[in-house]
Amino acid sequence: MYDDDDFIQLSAVQHYAFCPRQCALIHREMVWSENQATAEGRLLHEKADSGEVEKRGDLKLATGVLLRSATLGVSGKADMVELHREDRTWKPYPVEYKRGNGASVREDSIQLCLQAICLEEMLNIHIPEGALFYGKVRRRKQVVFSEDLRRQTENIVLKVHELLKQDNLPAPLNDRRCTQCSLYEQCRPEEVAVPARSVRYLEALRRSE
Repeated sequence: MYDDDDFIQLSAVQHYAFCPRQCALIHREMVWSENQATAEGRLLHEKADSGEVEKRGDLKLATGVLLRSATLGVSGKADMVELHREDRTWKPYPVEYKRGNGASVREDSIQLCLQAICLEEMLNIHIPEGALFYGKVRRRKQVVFSEDLRRQTENIVLKVHELLKQDNLPAPLNDRRCTQCSLYEQCRPEEVAVPARSVRYLEALRRSE
């Protein structure tokens, strides 16, 4: 169990899965910059995040649902939790809204899985699956919360807790993901990565002597 002061944001886990350096910049250094992609994503979330509940027969749509797990020390908000009525009970089905086309499905699935884990702890139930909705292609992708995905998710949560207690920034990925990141200018991946590679090369030479 974690104390309230040690809780991390649920979004930090998705940021870490995408790039640990991005996670540290946003959630430890409080660095943020918006580009077209983040602006579009923010607008999409605002539409899905009204906090309203709508009922359509055997389906309820709850938006902006607050989530929390004392076991993992995370809190945040779900874009939408669908409640499907089955056998006189309402079964939760989390849905996360994303602006893209599904290229980042791994980290998005981890974020969604963490939402399910929070709901399971809060409601003392089992949630087998949820969905990612990608605004660019207007399509849903089903996500099954397998044991492997749950282990990956819980492992990344632990890594985020460790990261946010450290002082040093992780090395940049310096790959194609960097050009899509709104923090490209603040991160300077090309400038930072080259010296880091040089240091590793010199260390390897020293150990080989």
